[in-house]
Amino acid sequence: MLEIKVPKVELYDENLKEFTYIRGQILKLEHSLVSLAKWEAIWSKAFLSPKLKMSPAETMSYIRCMTITQNVNPVIFNQIFRTKLQEVYAYIELPMSATVFRKAETPWVHRESITAELIYYWMTVFTIPFTCEKWHLNRLLTLINVCNIKQQPKKKMSMAALHRRNHDLNRQRLDALKTTG
Repeated sequence: MLEIKVPKVELYDENLKEFTYIRGQILKLEHSLVSLAKWEAIWSKAFLSPKLKMSPAETMSYIRCMTITQNVNPVIFNQIFRTKLQEVYAYIELPMSATVFRKAETPWVHRESITAELIYYWMTVFTIPFTCEKWHLNRLLTLINVCNIKQQPKKKMSMAALHRRNHDLNRQRLDALKTTG
């Protein structure tokens, strides 16, 4: 969870010729499957898409979808957009896991659009409880990827690798027995 402290805001209304003050607030944000599903319901497009370039309005909307804090003055979101956007982006990019994959182990990443419904499908297939929908999205996707890798059948060894392994085993046996064959 990301906590952002937004300071008090002073605004000037040109029409009324007066200042207004918006009190500061601490917001709690969560980049999760729940947030992603809310955003996709509003914009009717895949959030995790290699082609997605979010407009400022879509970005602001996603920050609103991430917000767990109740009763937030809309002006606060403008302040986040102006002053704390890089902090939000950095939080979204965090892996939230110690697991590291080789490129060959992440075939689905950035090749196709991934929607909330597809992630829920994967959770169902791998019997991941829906309570995990509130996890950081990158952590959830890592768990799904681990489940996918662990359920794959073991790959057969190529003939060249099999010959190399047998040659090495034979060499080790000869060395252990101190013979030449």
